[in-house]
Amino acid sequence: MVTIMQRFQKMRSGRAKREDLAIQKTSEKRSSKVETSPIDIAPNDPIVAYFLSSPGATEIDKLHLDSPALRAIKLAGIKVVIPLISQGELVGLLNLGPRMSEQDYSTYDRTLLNDLATQAAPALRVAQLVREQRSQALERERIEQELRVARLIQKTLLPQELPSLPGWHLESYYQPARAVGGDFYDFLYFEDGRLGILIGDVTDKGVPAALVMATTRSILRSNAYGALSPGKVLEQTNNLLHPDIPPNMFVTCLYAILDPLSGQLQYANAGHDLPYWRHKGGLSELRATGMPLGLMPGMAYEEKEAILAPGDSVLLYSDGLVEAHNTKRDMFGFPRLMALLGEYKGNMPVIDLLLGQLAEFTGSEWEQEDDVTLVTLRRSESSGESEIITMSTPHIDEKPGDSDWRALTEMSIASEPGNERQAMEQVGQAVRALNLPERRLEKLKTAVAEATMNAMEHGNKYQPDKPVTIQVLVSQAALMVRIRDQGNGKPIAEPHTPDLEAKLAELQSPRGWGLFLIKNLVDDVHVISDEHHHTLELILYLEGDNHGSKKS
Repeated sequence: MVTIMQRFQKMRSGRAKREDLAIQKTSEKRSSKVETSPIDIAPNDPIVAYFLSSPGATEIDKLHLDSPALRAIKLAGIKVVIPLISQGELVGLLNLGPRMSEQDYSTYDRTLLNDLATQAAPALRVAQLVREQRSQALERERIEQELRVARLIQKTLLPQELPSLPGWHLESYYQPARAVGGDFYDFLYFEDGRLGILIGDVTDKGVPAALVMATTRSILRSNAYGALSPGKVLEQTNNLLHPDIPPNMFVTCLYAILDPLSGQLQYANAGHDLPYWRHKGGLSELRATGMPLGLMPGMAYEEKEAILAPGDSVLLYSDGLVEAHNTKRDMFGFPRLMALLGEYKGNMPVIDLLLGQLAEFTGSEWEQEDDVTLVTLRRSESSGESEIITMSTPHIDEKPGDSDWRALTEMSIASEPGNERQAMEQVGQAVRALNLPERRLEKLKTAVAEATMNAMEHGNKYQPDKPVTIQVLVSQAALMVRIRDQGNGKPIAEPHTPDLEAKLAELQSPRGWGLFLIKNLVDDVHVISDEHHHTLELILYLEGDNHGSKKS
């Protein structure tokens, strides 16, 4: 028994050694083969057409084509190729080298390989599609992240409020496109009372444009505060920007300095769209020559000036306005803009006019192609300290002859939670000189905060790029705070007395107090809705009881 077992173990041991030796030789044979890299096949390579017309296992040595891919396949030592075809498209190749037995592939082998290819091709195509979709999703996420960063940069650098100049009225509008461009505007305050006004546009989009915008703005501000003239500011900015600006990028920019006392406007232009000057004689372009910033060093920039008389106004804008297209691919264009400004009668803010006309031209299906930036500067008809605003359709009862409203201040508040406090405090500061009773002042401030919060939340949907504009106006009889959002024009419901018991019992929403509360904090409230805005006018009467009951 022991002998038999010993013999069996010897036989098994000998067989194992022979098997180990065979495996070792096979491994040596395999390891002696050169590893080949993937073979790239161009879509127009002749071998693609051949495989599509002749599916099935193909012996490479018998194939003769003027094909770079075929030469690479032969150099790799491949003997048989089975094309993987899915829905008429070549999605891959199943490549086989020589058999270890050095025998040819049999008919059975070829049939088996063809069946394998038939099943593998659709699976491979699905895997390719999944990989492509995953790659596209990652790319979309990268682009969205880039756009978020670019928007944040733009939002951070744009002015948070408009300048308040006695005798002047400034408005601005900025709407970034989805694919963020490089529009920017800025105001610079000089110690001697002059105001610098910048507007520019960086070519390209996304983070690169936003970074160039930030750099350009920083250089411009630094040079401007160095007491340089507009032309010199652009000249030095160009020289500093040129060495570092990315290839194929440049910046168009207009820089102007306003003396609010004399109405003198000095300006220089670095290839930006020409501003329009409305005056008693008609409409003129403010022309000054100069190359865009960053293209070539050593450029000089022409300086011009204009004297803005009472009633004159200037429009600065970016090409996102004039280059907007409608569904027929017609462009809004300069002629249309000039015609609108030439026919403008002053019955509404010019920015509202242009945005309304732009919306009418492009239609509701318009996908904004570029940033739209507008800045308007208007000198009051009055020579007094503040602008006189005559309302074409007064919303409050007036004494005979009391048709003029004097602007105390105007501000633009970003639609972000908490900014209602900023509005409340700025309005409070603006009306301090009126010496309102403290209780009435606090009620007014509370009403302003509530109305601003409603405008930011319900009108602008807390979109920071859609500001709430606030005007504080006073006449001999009344004080008015006008709060306007950029809602869709849906009428605001009239306030009604909330059902306190129902709200406490949670039978009604706890919301809905806003307009009711506002109406009980001030003397009168007027709600105005148009196609693009909601406007709330909060009224406090300053004398007598002829205009309504006072709330003390």
